Amino acid sequence: MSKPEFVYTTYIKTTPDKLWHALTDREFTHRYWMNCTLTSDWKAGSRMTMERDGEVKNECVILESDPPRKLSYSWVSIFDEDMKKEKPSRVTYVIEQRGDMVKLVVTHEGFADGSKTLPSVAIGWPMVLSSLKSILETGQPLILDPSKDA
Repeated sequence: MSKPEFVYTTYIKTTPDKLWHALTDREFTHRYWMNCTLTSDWKAGSRMTMERDGEVKNECVILESDPPRKLSYSWVSIFDEDMKKEKPSRVTYVIEQRGDMVKLVVTHEGFADGSKTLPSVAIGWPMVLSSLKSILETGQPLILDPSKDA
């Protein structure tokens, strides 16, 4: 088993159900995911797309869906020709209740050697997850510019 290339853990003052909703509701995702909308029925085997301004950026397939505990999907970035040629990587969210908060662990793994996707997600995930935490705790997402390294 290869070791994950990207793991991010955060604690959010929310409930597992509210976090699940935030991860899977298309209108909610648009608010914190740098204006991307995630669309799926969130059932294993279903397609999921990530779109911005009407353009599909990532094509994914739901691999595991266990609300509100675990969600996993494949990830292919299609907005960049080099990234589009890479084998799909895998994103997994693990959600655990911890008192009056939730522990969220996001693992993104399975990158090819020399992946161009890995450096991109290593910048993007902390921005997205920080904005997710902010919106769930304060009602306001962070205003992020994905073209600038935060």
